[in-house]
Amino acid sequence: MKNGIPDHKPSVAAIIVTWNGKAYAIECLESLRENAGGLALQTIVVDNASTDGTPEAVRDQFPEVRLIHSGANLGFSKANNLGMRVSDADYVCLINSDVVVPAQCLETMIEFMESHPDIGMLGPKMVAPGGGTGDSVMRLPTVWNTFCSAMGLHRIFKASRWLGGFMMRGFPYDRTADVEVLTGWFWMVRKSALEQVGGLDEQFFMYGEDIDWSYRFLKAGWRVVFYADAWALHYGAASSNAAPARFYVEMRRANLQYFKKHHGRLAEFGYRLVLFLHEAMRIAVHGTLFLIAGSRRKYARSKIASSVACFGWLVGITPIPRAR
Repeated sequence: MKNGIPDHKPSVAAIIVTWNGKAYAIECLESLRENAGGLALQTIVVDNASTDGTPEAVRDQFPEVRLIHSGANLGFSKANNLGMRVSDADYVCLINSDVVVPAQCLETMIEFMESHPDIGMLGPKMVAPGGGTGDSVMRLPTVWNTFCSAMGLHRIFKASRWLGGFMMRGFPYDRTADVEVLTGWFWMVRKSALEQVGGLDEQFFMYGEDIDWSYRFLKAGWRVVFYADAWALHYGAASSNAAPARFYVEMRRANLQYFKKHHGRLAEFGYRLVLFLHEAMRIAVHGTLFLIAGSRRKYARSKIASSVACFGWLVGITPIPRAR
């Protein structure tokens, strides 16, 4: 860099994993094509054996995209790792297929990364379809902050680090800040940091990989930063809405994997106890709602079913079905 001007034009690879959801994927790719600006952009799609015509649509409508057929539903981590292994850009973006990337988003993020070489991972503001701001940061989970969330304290003490749980409901999304976890809907990662930290841990089939990866970036000395001056639209929950109980249990299982990997058996045992407490409370609360609020019975029944499924998994009675 001379006089503040980079010696070369930074390149960026956008990696999108698809598993059905063709309409979302097409809109995502169209947004990247239209809003790449002057960037040297490489777009890579890893298709996890979609059956709705997604790979055929990508091949026909986006000939410039590198399409990788995984041959099976490999999950989020393994499929993204496939894409990262074939990219050679200075920055790698892992973008969910139900994200729409607006003009200037990638350029603004790269400019910020270029001017802050100690940042390893950057995440933009998540805008929901209704115009609100989605939750895209978390604290690293501990037994204590998981307990606070289980007891509902995070709803009362939203701004408290001690009692606010791990979801950070009171986080001010109007300012750029260092955070502990960026959720995995949209990441920009510096290639040199990626080479040091390594790819996503493939033991996480879905969920939990964002907590694990953020933790590993921090542990390696890289900053993990929420960037308020860039945004993208995220539809969200397109897959999980179709099978809420299964995805609910998958999320709990992934968190348990994180505790087991990074904090040992005592923390894992503590997390299991908190989960039992949490699911018992959910069943009691939503069972009462089911009895007294007829208009909300469908909602309450769904929550009860998720908690019952989680109990079954915790005691080893009910395995988690895998999507194929």
